[in-house]
Amino acid sequence: MKNNKTQREILTSEEFKALLKKRGLKVTTQRLAVLETLGINPDAHLTVEEIYDLVKKSNPEIGLATIYRTVQVLKELQLIDRVNFDDGVERYELVHLSKDGSQKHHHHHLICVNCGRVFEFEEDMMENLELKISKKTGFKVIDHEVKLYGYCKECGGKPIE
Repeated sequence: MKNNKTQREILTSEEFKALLKKRGLKVTTQRLAVLETLGINPDAHLTVEEIYDLVKKSNPEIGLATIYRTVQVLKELQLIDRVNFDDGVERYELVHLSKDGSQKHHHHHLICVNCGRVFEFEEDMMENLELKISKKTGFKVIDHEVKLYGYCKECGGKPIE
């Protein structure tokens, strides 16, 4: 697996295999192909069809239905996340995992309302808020998603007319 990571650690094929086994799953070519595809495209936020197109290049016999089933299993096991940028398209990304397979802190998305590009940023600002909420209300936050909308620097910080 090549390493074109941004700020996240990319797991190797062997680490993906160990993770699948640790979660009680059989290691299959399809599962590894989906995990590796998401791993080498960390900023792409791929649809199932895009995952299929990429996997099919190295596994021409694979079917779209197999990719759908594999994505669902990996999502249920919290190895991948579904992301929604409010455009009606479901996309997927690898959960940020440490080498031991545990989930690392969240990353968040910046979405340009002009060009539609999505940028990721990692910041632990939500953890303090979650702690305050828990102390004040007794509510235990188990997940969060932050999406900030605006204009990227390429769009000049304003709409293109």
